[in-house]
Amino acid sequence: MTELEKGPRGLRRGRGARERILSASQQLFRDQGINCTGMDQLCSVAKVSKRTLYQHFTGKDELIAECLRGFDPDILPEVFDRTDLTPRERLLAVFDIHAPLCPFIAAAVEIPDPGHPARVLASDYKKAFAARLTDAAREAGANDPERLGEQLALLLDGASARSRVLNTDTFATAAAIAVVLVDNAIPAASAPATVSLRN
Repeated sequence: MTELEKGPRGLRRGRGARERILSASQQLFRDQGINCTGMDQLCSVAKVSKRTLYQHFTGKDELIAECLRGFDPDILPEVFDRTDLTPRERLLAVFDIHAPLCPFIAAAVEIPDPGHPARVLASDYKKAFAARLTDAAREAGANDPERLGEQLALLLDGASARSRVLNTDTFATAAAIAVVLVDNAIPAASAPATVSLRN
């Protein structure tokens, strides 16, 4: 038996139980929040016993952290790793990814302890996300790529939170603001040439 077939205590895992637990957790944490999701409900939705759950995860804290770890481990590769987009287009494409509320923000809001594994993961993810934006801004020729990366990260997080609070889509507005920020930060010489329609 390989280590992947065992839980943290070295016991054999049930077939697909770990994946069902993680899937149920992601759904319940997203739909009703971390603090409102009990272990009994989680077991019921995942169709596992409590014993099975604790064979895979030492407790809820570990489960929350594992859910976050699996959410976006490569930091939005569907945008940042695209070779068919220019760096400027990648900066704006992040606003096309709509989520009800970023799970890292949700976890940080619900968990007050800054040392909690999920809070540490959320902080690391947000820093890494801003770093990817900064890298794209640098590639695009921004005057101050760190500042633009941080501005876009803040704008995206704000749109995510505001969409949740107001139960409406604020990403179109955020995307329009992002265009202004990007245009102001990238010198015209670095931006792609536009075709004039005047004769």
